[in-house]
Amino acid sequence: MQRRLAYATLLLLTSQLVSPAALAQTAGGTASPAPAAPPQTTPAQTTPAQTTSATPADAQDPQSEPEVEVSAPGMDVGGTEDIVVIGRHIPNVVRATPQIVSVLSTEDIARTGEGDIAGALTRVTGLSVVGGGFVYVRGLGDRYSSSLLNGSPLPSPEPLRRSVPLDIFPTTIVGSALVQKTYSVNYPGEFGGGVINLTTKAIPAKNFVTVGGSISADDATTSELGYTYYGGDTDWLGFDDGTRKVPDFIRNAPGGSGTIPAAQVLQLSNASTTLLQRNNQLPANWSAELSTGSVIDIGSDKLGLITSVGYSNTFRTRSILQQDSVTDTGAVRNDFHTLLTDNRIVGNALIGLGYEFGENTIRWTNVYIRDVLKQARGSAAEVYNNSSGLRFQQNTNWFQRELFESQLVGEFHLSDALGLDVRGAYANSKRKAPYERQFDYLCSNQTTTGAPISYDGGNGATGFQCNGAYQVTQRFSPFASIIFSDLNENLWTGQADLTYKIPDVATLSAGYYYSDTSRFSQRLQFNYQTSAGGGTSVGYPYNLLRPDYLLSPDVVNNACPQVGVGACTIELQFNTPLGAYAYDAKLRINAGYLQAETEALDGLRAVVGVRYEKGEQSVTPIGTATTKLNNDYFLPAATLTWNFAEDMQLRASVSKTISRPQFRELAPQQFRDPDSDRLFFGNPLLQDSKLLNLEARFEYFYARDQRFTLAGFYKKIDNPIEQVGFYTGADDRLQTGFTNLPKATLYGGEVELQKYVRLNGLGGDFFATRRAVVIANYTYTHSSITADDTCVPNVLNQTLSGCAAGFGPASLQFRDGAPLTGQSDHLVNLQLGIEDTDRLSQLTFLFNYASDRVTNRGPSLLSGNGFQPDIIEHPGIRFDIVARQGFEIGGGQFELKLEGRNLTRTRFNENQTFDNGNVVYINRYNVGRVFTLGVSTTF
Repeated sequence: MQRRLAYATLLLLTSQLVSPAALAQTAGGTASPAPAAPPQTTPAQTTPAQTTSATPADAQDPQSEPEVEVSAPGMDVGGTEDIVVIGRHIPNVVRATPQIVSVLSTEDIARTGEGDIAGALTRVTGLSVVGGGFVYVRGLGDRYSSSLLNGSPLPSPEPLRRSVPLDIFPTTIVGSALVQKTYSVNYPGEFGGGVINLTTKAIPAKNFVTVGGSISADDATTSELGYTYYGGDTDWLGFDDGTRKVPDFIRNAPGGSGTIPAAQVLQLSNASTTLLQRNNQLPANWSAELSTGSVIDIGSDKLGLITSVGYSNTFRTRSILQQDSVTDTGAVRNDFHTLLTDNRIVGNALIGLGYEFGENTIRWTNVYIRDVLKQARGSAAEVYNNSSGLRFQQNTNWFQRELFESQLVGEFHLSDALGLDVRGAYANSKRKAPYERQFDYLCSNQTTTGAPISYDGGNGATGFQCNGAYQVTQRFSPFASIIFSDLNENLWTGQADLTYKIPDVATLSAGYYYSDTSRFSQRLQFNYQTSAGGGTSVGYPYNLLRPDYLLSPDVVNNACPQVGVGACTIELQFNTPLGAYAYDAKLRINAGYLQAETEALDGLRAVVGVRYEKGEQSVTPIGTATTKLNNDYFLPAATLTWNFAEDMQLRASVSKTISRPQFRELAPQQFRDPDSDRLFFGNPLLQDSKLLNLEARFEYFYARDQRFTLAGFYKKIDNPIEQVGFYTGADDRLQTGFTNLPKATLYGGEVELQKYVRLNGLGGDFFATRRAVVIANYTYTHSSITADDTCVPNVLNQTLSGCAAGFGPASLQFRDGAPLTGQSDHLVNLQLGIEDTDRLSQLTFLFNYASDRVTNRGPSLLSGNGFQPDIIEHPGIRFDIVARQGFEIGGGQFELKLEGRNLTRTRFNENQTFDNGNVVYINRYNVGRVFTLGVSTTF
């Protein structure tokens, strides 16, 4: 029995950043999630690196180390036996699923100094974060990764994605982050790169109150020029004060004539949401947090309460070069210089109630996250649509994302042989973007007093000015617009996992899973126009006015004085979009699994299981036929672990999994990504993808908490979903669609090393209790798509080369052999540090490198003959330094944290390189160095 459990739990030692504390934990006692300790500041509450003695690392007392807290389906909640592998004690963290995982404990996250989980996960082998906190595992897109909170799925508040942007989760509310890279049937079948399970803190070890705050400066933003707009009085808190309230006549416009007359146009928020303003000295960034924990002993039972609230307010300015081309030579069509300022306000709250009785745990967790982006953008082009002359475009936006989840989990040890996990959850995500405004101007030969429109590039970039400016077209449309978008998604989940242990024979597991997701998404775009029609223009001098004056009562009611007083007004016209302005979407999943773990031979463990999963997915656009996908699958998985030596083992895994199209990819609705400034459009012809996953790994645990691992992996994907770039017209911006490809393959390898070196041999009191930390990993990945003459969905819904309606050969949309979107061939992480083993004192140097990756397929040429080179991002090298120091003032224990981020000031560069050597910069800008000072105290 001891040996059987040992193999099941050795997988924790394969983790990328498992804390020294976790791995030194004795196996005696329960395996239910351990109480979460409060933030470590005092010697009695220090991190694992602080509580160890001055003895060699492999001789530390395992009894002194806290346990990593993990809550996930199929976790072992019983198992009181000692877990022994050749005399070595190893913690039982994962039950009956000895897969390849990485675990970030609270201590590991603290060492990286990252403020959100997405940042911390970049330190894990094979993981990279792309655009807004979306985690890619081994170069597979975010659609191949799933996110769980305490074992239950999370809905995404981002309409372009199914997965959750993990940068909205602050590290203060997370007890651990587990990444499982090999599939086991107790997890949902949508599994390609991995599953990321976040565990919130449950029952504290003791009562505590922690207060902390930080202030930071970005040398590309703080005290520099940026753009902003007033908005409302409470914008700085991330809440609108009613300024952006959407009136009913906007919501009801699609059901009527679609025309909003002048009288109602004047009821919309005007100057406060349209007037772009300069701020020559943007403020510093700040954050604050408060956490409390209390525990009550009820006989031998424990009742615990943990609360956490946090707020952050950050500014980020980018001076961006944005170009595009519609030719096969790379001739620049548009050349914009953009100054973009993001003011991001994030608030979070956690209330967790836990009850432990015997070896059983019940936890009720409630998480609320509000993430608001207030964005102001000014963009000037000296070249527009291949012609010269200044064009100025301004945007003011407000993007509000919310995520709420309430979850009840029961982890029961019913007997020595029988364990039961039950969990149910309700989650809701919202995204509201009212009053997305855009106005375009051209330079005028006419003059006015002062220049109503000018552009300052900031940070040394070129600025533009002209004596006057006028609206781009006589009738505005589509160069003056306002957009209202709204998304709401509800997710109900329930699951149960039953485990039965037959001593010295096998562990049998079975489970049932149910989820029901429903989403409503709406995007209403209105273009400003004159009521006179026939190309009647807004005449001089009104056409020279900045947006807030342009929409003043005098102009709106008398827009065309040359026609006659009051004869022409400004109105809004609902823009019939490409596709649908709204859609409903649903996904219902029923699944069950069986799994067996047994010791087939002495030293050889086998875990074999199969999952049956049935998914019913539908997307119903307004005014368009419903897309339905109704599929069921048997998904087998098997893992063998061979412990052939005292401190070495081999693993091999094989599995089949799936990937469903995201709602957004199926919905024929246009949407703009505010980060990349690209338009996206769904494709209702998409189908599920199917994956075959193979992996082998060698693991060498040469000393406690120290390891060397080497792994290889291979994946074959049938019908992978990939992005396709296209233009709908000569004056349109780049759009991105989606299609299935015939197949793709991905293979690669990983190597990682974790080493601690005692420094007491150097002599002196300073080195007596210190050790060096070396954590390094490298991932090589190669992927290749197949783009032959197989008919696949065409993004423009055209019928090509004899294929069925809406389909065309893959070779007309892709280059055969091109890599998958988002995949970097090389990922490197290195942590070098020195830390005190007796008290809080750490200095860590962090290096991160990601090689070039495709972010978007080269768009099809407007001629319809061929396509351009792919759009490539060059992430480059990033270097950070994090220092943490504990100290005492007046009897109080404090922690001081100093951070320097992106010290290499690596530039963001996304471009196309054409065969003739021409380079078109899609997005290029400098990324600032960020310096942070943080202080916290616990009492």
